[in-house]
Amino acid sequence: MKTFHLFAVLLAIAFMASVSAEEFEGIRDFDAEYDVYRGGLKIAKMKRVLTINGTENTLYSETRTIGIVSLFRKDKIVEKSTWKSANGKLIPNFYEYMRTGSKNDRNVTVEFDWPNKQITNSINGDSWKMSAADGMLDKLLYQLSIMMDLKQGKSVLTYQIADGGKEKVYTFETVGEEVLDTPLGKLNTIKLKRKREDSDRQSIFWSAPDIHYLPVKIEITDDGETTKVVIDSLNGFKI
Repeated sequence: MKTFHLFAVLLAIAFMASVSAEEFEGIRDFDAEYDVYRGGLKIAKMKRVLTINGTENTLYSETRTIGIVSLFRKDKIVEKSTWKSANGKLIPNFYEYMRTGSKNDRNVTVEFDWPNKQITNSINGDSWKMSAADGMLDKLLYQLSIMMDLKQGKSVLTYQIADGGKEKVYTFETVGEEVLDTPLGKLNTIKLKRKREDSDRQSIFWSAPDIHYLPVKIEITDDGETTKVVIDSLNGFKI
């Protein structure tokens, strides 16, 4: 199994104002678990937890290898984004990525200094700074922004992301609708595809309107290999 592919998937986002119900249009705390498959084999479990408390909101992700794969690799990836909200916009404060259990453990932090329009990146202790553009998100928080934007009826979604010490643009577009059989039952979904001009890698997301456009399936295809992420359980939203 290619390390790059696995890590890429296990990754698969006034400033002090609190979050209001109107801003999030019904999105509340949730705890979702997903199964990760490669070649028909379940290779990992992924958990996503959203906590909104109005002062320091968090989006947390944890992925760990399981089953046969875990006999050879003990990979665990944790991502955490802390953020605020103002005028319906998500504003990241701090992002952390930790990968353990492999030969190349990695710790990444991204700190947003909005008053000074500056971001401090750190990878395994080496730090550098970059400019912070208005509206910029981190690599985890943009996924919550997708849910909010789909809820507003947008069909083309574009985000500025602080990624790898650089500013990158992620663009998604809706490409249809599909009914999926899931462990949660049959769900109507909106299908999104990430547009990439500099890569053959393909990422497709299925988001369910009945649960606030939460992604219930993801497929990532790279070099002919496809990894699937499928929802297994959900607490916090009612279908």
